[in-house]
Amino acid sequence: MIICVCVCVCFDCRLLRSNMPGGQQPQKHYGITSAISLAPPRDIDHQYTQKLCDAMKPFGVFEDEEELNHRLAVLGKLNNFVKEWIAEISELKNLPPSAISCVGGKIFTFGSYRLGVHTKGLSGVVLAPMLLCESACWREHLSRGSGQQSAAAVEDAFVPVIKFKFDGIEIDLLFARLALQSIPDNLDLRGDSILRNLDIRCIRSLNGCRVTDEILYLVPNKENFRLTLRAIKLWAKRRGIYSNMLGFLGGVSWAMLVARTCQLYPNAVAATLVHKFFLVFSKWEWPNPVLLKQPEESNLNLPVWDPRVNPSDRYHLMPIITPAYPQQNSTYNVSTSTRTIMSEEFKYGLSVTDEILQGKAEWSKLFEPPSFFQKYKHYIVLTASASTEENHLEWIGLVESKIRVLVGNLERNEYITLAHVNPQSFPGSKENRNENDFVSMWFIGIIFKKVENAESVNIDLTYDIQSFTDTVYRQANNINMLKDGMKIEATHVKKKQLHQYLPPELVQKKKRVSLWSLSHTHTHTHTQSVTVSTAPPSSSSSSSSSSGKPGAASSSSSQDESNGLEDSVNGAPAKRPLSPTQEEQAKRHKESEVSSNPASQTSPTPSQERRPTTTRRSKSRTRRRRRRPEKDAAP
Repeated sequence: MIICVCVCVCFDCRLLRSNMPGGQQPQKHYGITSAISLAPPRDIDHQYTQKLCDAMKPFGVFEDEEELNHRLAVLGKLNNFVKEWIAEISELKNLPPSAISCVGGKIFTFGSYRLGVHTKGLSGVVLAPMLLCESACWREHLSRGSGQQSAAAVEDAFVPVIKFKFDGIEIDLLFARLALQSIPDNLDLRGDSILRNLDIRCIRSLNGCRVTDEILYLVPNKENFRLTLRAIKLWAKRRGIYSNMLGFLGGVSWAMLVARTCQLYPNAVAATLVHKFFLVFSKWEWPNPVLLKQPEESNLNLPVWDPRVNPSDRYHLMPIITPAYPQQNSTYNVSTSTRTIMSEEFKYGLSVTDEILQGKAEWSKLFEPPSFFQKYKHYIVLTASASTEENHLEWIGLVESKIRVLVGNLERNEYITLAHVNPQSFPGSKENRNENDFVSMWFIGIIFKKVENAESVNIDLTYDIQSFTDTVYRQANNINMLKDGMKIEATHVKKKQLHQYLPPELVQKKKRVSLWSLSHTHTHTHTQSVTVSTAPPSSSSSSSSSSGKPGAASSSSSQDESNGLEDSVNGAPAKRPLSPTQEEQAKRHKESEVSSNPASQTSPTPSQERRPTTTRRSKSRTRRRRRRPEKDAAP
């Protein structure tokens, strides 16, 4: 078995022993360890659960009876289309009528709908028997039978999918051809034998259904699991940490974390489970993996997550392993920054639920959004624009899927401690875009590392950003997406400049003190001067300097210097800055050359004239500048 599993089991056992009175052993366990507590719920726990439901209702997380019936009707119609389509193919292949009536075919749902926590949309996989060779004619039949002309096939995706809207419901359909003569309605997908003789694309399409069914099978109480999952998903979305694409967690990962909590507290109700969720994962020792059951071996020889065999698996930071074969890590996109952010959110969630269960706060406090635009002093504004709405929708999809590349580049910069991307995108303001362009913006909060014995540091992000934009443009070219007017830009701004990009209610929101901000106070309260470069020299940079836009090439004002913040895009070359020791040595060497050459003191060379003077200042010069107002005030 996987080596990391043993460490994970040991952690669970330590948590178990600390919560079992008198060394008492539980009688039953779910998952890979015994339960932490088998205590039944108290009356007060049921009351807190009802209050939790009341707090979630305003956010629309519960589907009413009418919506449920409508969704079931849509699913029934789609199933009929599948059966009709397979029957047509069967007739073309000259099957006898008795065989056509038995060949079957069905849509198996997965994801939020299958788990019972859906709020919109529907995801499913069309299962067809082996007599079908291709899924290409499915889109044509769907359009003809349902009257939908907007079905879009994403054939080049990791898992090919058809996206369309049917009767007001957004649908994502996958396709899998099984090695069976017929598809019965009661087909069980949990057995590994169903994967035999399938190509890898069909295995991937089936994986969503198999993982969902296995999660439901492994939780002790499905209703408590579903209500808890609704609460955790709402919390994650409100706190800005729900996005597998951007390096946070997606729906299936949150479901597995909640399922593990339910296994550890099998008799607890939702209010208790939400609190225990934060307790368990605020103390979890990552990168120990989260497992709902022991990984099972199979003779199908499919690639599985195993750090003993796969060196790349050893570098996963927050592994959450799917319970169905072939086992995969659902969180391979998690980065150092996103794991840090989620870990702090777990701690903050624990502190809030502690207050709630002590009667000091209401459940609504758990779902309050963070003050992202008050948390940091520095931000990267990523802008994607296109000349038409259709091109814009296509373009921002690609850009958003690559933002984690930019975050990774920033994390590898030696002067950056954390890069926090806000999953929400914002429309471009009229002041920062052309009149006919369609613009979307993302914001990345940056914490710079304090450099010892340096009052001013020049940080060059040109290489990090240029590498990201090159990746996006290259990908767009490879898939023939790039069109005239598609542009991507990244600009460094300070917190006080955000009002040029965002509405006042977002920027002027009162700052809330949280555990996260307190734990990082030492990293962004220092007064070290920071100069950030984000773009190579260009003709546009000189013209933009007079406009006063953030990130434009311009010298820092005296007010900026007094605040310890400098911001300029000075056209620095795309390379890492020198270390403070190297800069100091270079400075001393130049000073010695100047002092030994009188002519150079009166006639500086062009290179000396261009050398920036705001990058580093001596302490004596800074003291004189700070005493200057007192001297002016003297009689």
